[in-house]
Amino acid sequence: MNILWDADPTAIEKYRFALGNDTQALDSAAMVARVLHDNLGVQQVIIGPEVALDPACELAESARLDRPELGVILLRHRVDVTTLSQALRSGMREVVTADDHTALADALRRSRELTSKLVGHTAGGSGQEGNIITVFSAKGGVGKTTMSTNIGTYLARTGSKTLLVDLDLSFGDVAISLQLIPARSVFDAVGMSGHLDEQGLGSLVTTHEDSGLDVVCAPNDPSDADRIPVHVVTELLKVARKHYDYIIVDTPPSFTEQVLAACDISSALVLIATLDIPAVKNLRVAIDTLDMLGSPKDARIIVLNRADAKVGLRPEDVVTAIKTPIAVNIPSSMTVPASVNRGVPIVLDDPKGPVSVAIRELCDAHIRQRFGSPVNGFDTRQQRKGLFRGRR
Repeated sequence: MNILWDADPTAIEKYRFALGNDTQALDSAAMVARVLHDNLGVQQVIIGPEVALDPACELAESARLDRPELGVILLRHRVDVTTLSQALRSGMREVVTADDHTALADALRRSRELTSKLVGHTAGGSGQEGNIITVFSAKGGVGKTTMSTNIGTYLARTGSKTLLVDLDLSFGDVAISLQLIPARSVFDAVGMSGHLDEQGLGSLVTTHEDSGLDVVCAPNDPSDADRIPVHVVTELLKVARKHYDYIIVDTPPSFTEQVLAACDISSALVLIATLDIPAVKNLRVAIDTLDMLGSPKDARIIVLNRADAKVGLRPEDVVTAIKTPIAVNIPSSMTVPASVNRGVPIVLDDPKGPVSVAIRELCDAHIRQRFGSPVNGFDTRQQRKGLFRGRR
């Protein structure tokens, strides 16, 4: 399948001779990115001559990391040395004059041949990528970091190779919540931008010894947050999903550029609220924002934390307000702040308690089963296997 990115509604007919019938026309970068994310059957992207060079090159650079087998071909009314060099540097396979349909057909043929070779090479490996789960709330104080650390810990203890990324770049608390002393952080990925690989990612990781959970922590200096570009975060997550079963992303209580980038490539979004009007209102705003951005509704998992609090609101009132069902209700418990203060995730500190049971339900029913992982319980033998699998 091909994608033709061109704002001209007649473009697909104009290039029909070269493109054939298995081509979908799209008119924006966001739509192209969404189709590429959802449809692994796309093999070629042809970018029309009216699309500006910079966004065209940004798409090619992103595809080079995420889908190296994808062929990107650029059409221009006139091909000059500057355009050619910039396009090839970004990872495009060929640049073709727009009115030369024979040259376009030849370029597509060569690109398809290269794609077939690359796909064949990839098939020799596992070809299986991990799933990114972003945990978000538009209001602070709802237990987002506690949820992220416990989800990551539980998944790691079940034997899944799991990475937790603290994307609250200014005030992240994952390290202190797990009593970690990281030598490096997300900020150190900036120097590896464009060539981050498994070894580079491994150098950023701090391992939580009691669970085998790998963690990429937020910077110690809040001023470093402004020096971490969006593309660095995207590259880190895309590299991570090639080497982990699950990547859990903890976030600040706002839609920063980095958070939006994480949401865009996530397999699932865990959206958290509590039984208070500001939290419910902000959850409704977050859902509306995600709708506006085209985020798929079936990827969202709504979690109501401290759901049994007697504060005049009921879970049913939240469902009415957000017009979305709640997946899991997490009860209140004084064991949670006590475990946080000790730096021990509640799923380890009180594994049979009601909060841990609810978190396991969230992980098993709404994450592991969703992505086809076997759910075999949580016994000691499986925990030990997970410990050794998760460590580097």
